[in-house]
Amino acid sequence: MTETADELSAPLGQKTERKKRRFRLPFTAMQALAVLLGLFLVGFLTVALFVDNPLGGEPVARIALRTPTTDDKQLVTEKAAKSAPTQAPAGDNKTVTIIDGSSGKRQDIVIGGDAGDKAGAESAPASPMAGIDQRLLEKSKYGMIPVVTDGLKPFTVYAADADRIKAAKMPVIAIVVGGLGVGAAKTTDAIMKLPPAVTLAFTPYGADPTKLAERARAQRHEILLQVPMEPFDYPDNDPGPQTLLTTLTSEQNIDRLYWHLSRFQGYAGIANFMGARFTATDTVMQPIIREAAKRGLGYLDDGSSPRSAAGSLTATQSMPFAKADFTIDAVPTSAEIDRTLVKLETLAKERGTAVGVASALPISIERLAAWIKTLDSRGIMLVPLTTAMLKSKSG
Repeated sequence: MTETADELSAPLGQKTERKKRRFRLPFTAMQALAVLLGLFLVGFLTVALFVDNPLGGEPVARIALRTPTTDDKQLVTEKAAKSAPTQAPAGDNKTVTIIDGSSGKRQDIVIGGDAGDKAGAESAPASPMAGIDQRLLEKSKYGMIPVVTDGLKPFTVYAADADRIKAAKMPVIAIVVGGLGVGAAKTTDAIMKLPPAVTLAFTPYGADPTKLAERARAQRHEILLQVPMEPFDYPDNDPGPQTLLTTLTSEQNIDRLYWHLSRFQGYAGIANFMGARFTATDTVMQPIIREAAKRGLGYLDDGSSPRSAAGSLTATQSMPFAKADFTIDAVPTSAEIDRTLVKLETLAKERGTAVGVASALPISIERLAAWIKTLDSRGIMLVPLTTAMLKSKSG
C-alpha cells in the first residue's frame, strides 16, 4: 500500500525510486563477540577442570627413542672405558652418550658418582681438574679433598716453580691477589695480565671455580683456597654459605671446611676470607689449623686482624705460614697503591721477605703489572707465596 500511495502522489512525468530493503542481522556485533568470548571461557574451564594435564599447558618436547642395538651398547661401553680417568677409583664416574637424532652425532658426558649425587649440584665441582695428582685426593661426602700420601703434600706438589737458591740471597716479595672465582672477567684479567709469580686466591663461590682455577694453573700461577670465616659484625656482614662460625662445634666447622675444600683442587694452601672474630678465637681456630696441616696445606693470614691466632697455631703444627704485611689496595687509587708498593719494597729490603695482598680491581691489576716490571732493576725478586713461606721458615 505504501508503495502504491507514493506512486499516486508523485508529480506526473516523474518516476519514483523504490527504496531498497536492507538485510539486518538478528543480533549486533557486540552481542556476537560476547557470545564467542563466553564459548571460549566455557571451553577453557572445561579443559582445566576435567582434563588431566599435569604440565598445565607448559611447552612439551617429544623425542623418539629406539631400542639400542648390540653395536650401540658396545660403542658406549668402549667410549666409557676410554673417557674414564686412569688414576680415578673404579665406579667414581659414569659416562652417558647423547646421540643427536637428526645428525647422528654422538657426545660423551662424564658425570660424578655417589659423592656428587649426595652433595648436590651446588657442592660438586663442574669437572675434574687437569694436572691434579689423584694420589693427593680423598673422597668426602662433598667430593674430593686434599690428603697427604706417601710423604707427598699438596703444599709441595702444587707450589709454583721458583729459583729458591736465588731467592735465599736477595730480598723477595710475594703478591697474593684474592677474591677470585666470582666474576669471570676480573678473574681472567688477573690470570692473564699478571706474571706467573703472582699467587692467586680463589673463593669457593664461583659458578665454575674448577674451570677458572684450572686456567690459572695452566698459566703457571700458584693458587690458594679462601675459606670464609666469621667477622665481628656477622651476620650483618656475611661472608657467604658454609661460613665457619664461633657458635658451631669443631665437628660442624670441619664439616663446613670439607665443603670448601671440595670445591676445586690444585691449591697449595688456604687463606682466611674475612674472619676477624673466628681467627681470634683459639678454641674454634685450632681444629681448623690442625685439620689443614694434617692435609698438607699452608696457611696465609691476610693481615686484616691484629688479634689473629693463626701464626702461633700454625707454629705448633709446623705448618707453612705467612701473614700479609700490607693490603696494597686498601685505598684503591693509583697514588695510594703505588705508595703502598714502595712500603712493601722497603720492608723486603729490611727484613728479606715481604707479603702483600690485593683484590682484582682493574686499577690494582694495572698498577701491579707496571710495578712488577721494575722490580729486577731495584734488586728485588718477585716470588710465589710458597717460596716466601719457605724462606721465612728457614730464616
